Order: sequence, then C-alpha cells, then structure tokens
Amino acid sequence: MEIKTVPEGGATPDTGSPSQDELFRITRNVNQVIVPVRVTDDSGRLVNGLLPKDFSIYEDGKKRTMNFFTSDPLAISAAVILDLGMADIAVQKVNQTLPALEGAFSQFDEVAIYTYSTTSGRMADFGAVGKRLDAVLNQLKTKRGENNGVPVTGGPLGPQGPMINNIPVDRSIPTPISPGKQSRVLNDAVLLAAMDLGQREKSRRKIIFIISDGREYRSNASYGDVLKVLLSNGILVYGIGVEGSAIPGYKQIEKLHVPWQGYSNILPKYASATGGEILAEYSKDAIEGAYQRAIGDARNQYTLGYATAATPSSTYREIEVRVGRPGCKSSDLRPCVLVFSKAGYYPLPVSR
Repeated sequence: MEIKTVPEGGATPDTGSPSQDELFRITRNVNQVIVPVRVTDDSGRLVNGLLPKDFSIYEDGKKRTMNFFTSDPLAISAAVILDLGMADIAVQKVNQTLPALEGAFSQFDEVAIYTYSTTSGRMADFGAVGKRLDAVLNQLKTKRGENNGVPVTGGPLGPQGPMINNIPVDRSIPTPISPGKQSRVLNDAVLLAAMDLGQREKSRRKIIFIISDGREYRSNASYGDVLKVLLSNGILVYGIGVEGSAIPGYKQIEKLHVPWQGYSNILPKYASATGGEILAEYSKDAIEGAYQRAIGDARNQYTLGYATAATPSSTYREIEVRVGRPGCKSSDLRPCVLVFSKAGYYPLPVSR
C-alpha cells in the first residue's frame, strides 16, 4: 500500500493520549490467494515457458492484479488414499504397483497413507520418503479387498440347503436375508486427509492422491462439506481411477448419482472443483506410468497469487484463470491450450 503522510508540523499537536503513531496506524485485513494452474496442450502435455503477462485472474468476474508468480517445481505434501473396498483382484493389482508409487515422489516430499472401505483411517502420518514409508507400503501389500461376487441367497447352492418345490427340506435352517449394500466412505477418507493437510506448511503444494474406483456410499461427510475444507486449505485432488472407472465408455456414467445409492464415481467431481486431475488406467503397467505423470503434473504447475480483502469464511468466491493463447475448447487454432485451476475458494476469517 502506498501511504502519504501529513507534512511536518501539519498534524494535531501531541496531547499525550493517544500517541501520534496510533493516530496514523492503518490496518487492513487481506488474504493472499494462491492459485496452482495446470496448462496443457490438446494432447495433455504440460505447456512450459509461459510468463506472468500470459495469465489473467478473475475473482467473481473482476480482474485481480497478480503479486506472485512462479513456474518452479514445488515440494509436495501428499495424502495418499487407497481404496480397500474394491474387489480383491483390484486391490492386489494396485498392491503390485506400490513401489512405483513411492518412486514417483522425491526426497523433498512428505507423504501420509490413508485407507478406507466401510471405515476410514490413517496408516502413517506425514514423513519423508524412505524406510518408514517402505515399511508401511509393505504392510499394505498384505491387505485384502472385498469378495464382490454375487451373493448366493437362494437356489440349490443357497445357504438354506436342498429344496423341494421351493420349500427347504430342512426347515430348521433359517431363511436367508439378502445382504445390504456395503458402505464405501470415500468422502470420510478425503475429509480426514484434508484436515491433516491443513496443518502442513503453506509453502508446500498440498495434494490428496486417491487410488480407487471412485465409488462413494454412506459417508458421514457430504461432498459439499468436504469440498469446503479442500478449498479453504488450497488442496488439490489427484488420483488414479482403476477397475470399473477405467473401463472404456464408463465416463459416460461416471457422474451418475442415484438418490440414496451414492456416487458411481465421485473422483472427477473432486478433481474438477479443486484443479486436480484423474487418470483412468486398467493395466498394472499403465497404473505405474500414471503415478509418474500425475505427481509430475502436480509438482510442475504454474503458481499464481493475488491479494483480496478478507471476508468471513462462509463467503465462497469463484476463480477463473485465463491464458493468452487459443483455447482448445473455444478455438480451432493450433497450437492451443487447456487451463485447469480450482473453481473457487473460501476466504479465511477476518482477523481480530
């Protein structure tokens, strides 16, 4: 801020209370908004070499003046979430790729491990890549997934035993009850990781990295509540969609949300809102390659910043980042770019 002072001798004479320093003290509450931005070509490759003049930031439709810009890679604080509620064959495939996941991080990063199925939990707190993380990942290799075959509740192989004219021969065996749908508390796991990430250093890029088929059912936390925590703490959601979510054509129904039945794949919603990325891969080799790409994309984004007046944290603000290049979605000119950033944020509370 540029502050012009009163010329010498022009101020009110000192009466002893309050002091002149207190009379001319100006206080202004501001939030520094940091916006990671991923810019790619139409093939998905990162576009390098852009300068501050190439970017424009708009908050609630009004252009803001950037006061920070860097294209340097940042150290990462990553909360890795593994879905143990998938079919066991999928969990075992993921387990075989865990060494490649560890190799995607650098010595400057810190990683925490979380798992979820019907409940969520933390397996390891944040720490550097090394023997500690090796031990945790080796422990994960012993975990089993769910037996997601079709339950047998009737017929000659059913638990009620042999039947004649649909009547059990041995009526002492109780009539089986069809099992209910099992919970998959992805929202709860993301919330737990986000709360922990909120305590990490602000100088790091904070990401949640999810390996899952994206199914969400019966979490205590709603998507909207979790998203607010993510955006308040500047957290990006990245992930690898495996098994069902990686099948060709599945993207046509991945946003399906049937009331009381949860989400078929909620990962794209999180990634789109936070400026992250979801890569859908089916084979072991493809999953291993996706680790390197996703973590590399998270590390090597552009980082923009601007100051905005502080308001209560309940006030959501929309963000739009524009790049002075032809857009792949709006122009046929080549080369073109695609721009990915968080959709908005919640300002910090006004300081007192």
